[in-house]
Amino acid sequence: MFKRIVIPTDGSEITAKAVETAIGMAKAHGAKLYAVSVKEPFPYSAVSEMQPTPPQEFFDAQERIASARVKTVMDAAKAADVPCEGHTVEALHAWEAIIEHVSHCQADLVVMASHGRRGVQALLLGSETQKLLTHCTIPVLVVR
Repeated sequence: MFKRIVIPTDGSEITAKAVETAIGMAKAHGAKLYAVSVKEPFPYSAVSEMQPTPPQEFFDAQERIASARVKTVMDAAKAADVPCEGHTVEALHAWEAIIEHVSHCQADLVVMASHGRRGVQALLLGSETQKLLTHCTIPVLVVR
């Protein structure tokens, strides 16, 4: 049924549950996984010319962190004998980057963790999962 599954990762503990679920589904369906981690863009500031971190240092650190997150998923998939590609992408909004990645991979399922924020906290912080559910055109399995 599913042949290409995207698994976004932010390295959190709840994401580990989504990774396990995605690997299980990929194994059951003979699907390929596409792990993706979204990097933050450099916070350019028009107000100050002094930045606490030089841009290249920031980009390198973001890439290291995102690559490590993707590698964790790829290692888990390899241990389960599930084919997996890993990608890091830069975006202001993770949900937009994930949707773009879904299109790029021609995926037919997203398996994503939800941190389960509710009430005022969810309203103030927003929910990448909720935004993805609202805008994504393929099925999204939310793991909590």
